[in-house]
Amino acid sequence: MPAYRIATIPGDGIGVDTIAEAVSTLKTVCDVHGGLQFAFDDYPWGCTYYLEHGKMMPDDGLKILGDYEAILFGAVGFPSVPDHISLWGLLLPIRQWFDQYVNLRPVKLLAGIPGPLRNKGAREIDFVCIRENTEGEYAGVGGRSHRGAHNEVAIQTSVFTRAGVERVLRYGFELARKRPRHELVSATKSNALQYSMVFWDEVFKQLQDEYPDIRCRQYHV
Repeated sequence: MPAYRIATIPGDGIGVDTIAEAVSTLKTVCDVHGGLQFAFDDYPWGCTYYLEHGKMMPDDGLKILGDYEAILFGAVGFPSVPDHISLWGLLLPIRQWFDQYVNLRPVKLLAGIPGPLRNKGAREIDFVCIRENTEGEYAGVGGRSHRGAHNEVAIQTSVFTRAGVERVLRYGFELARKRPRHELVSATKSNALQYSMVFWDEVFKQLQDEYPDIRCRQYHV
């Protein structure tokens, strides 16, 4: 049986470690199933590559990947490179070019691996989620045309105003002042939504100067 050719892109951060373990696991699978073979080619594309070359992957990167049966991708993103640049420069072009339209993430509780929240209660778990409720995806801006036709189109536009973003963030800051830990966490998708969510992140950072007593953290949702 010919070997299945797999392109490995460890990417950044934990991606390097996870891909190393994934490749090791696949090699073990080959050992167990004697007729199965994988051939791996590693590509050092990602934020380190960007800092050296000004791009997340070479211009013919997608063409290179097209010669493989599969792509084993680690993670993308590093503090020294804006997230919307890292995502739109590598991961999203791969998804769009190869029409990878399903993001499948199985979740399973494995026997013998206790979850970090399994034995926690009200004393340990106590937080408040705040979400913008009238703007963003809830602005109701958009429309549909060619209804029922094969070329039907639906457009949904998110709307972010400085007034709207500031007021919900200020609510979060003020509430954090009343909470025991004085902590506020902002979760956005600014790597994919390079205009609206980047704008949100910027306002979040600007307001932190007005609330020096609040510990702030930021994550991708």
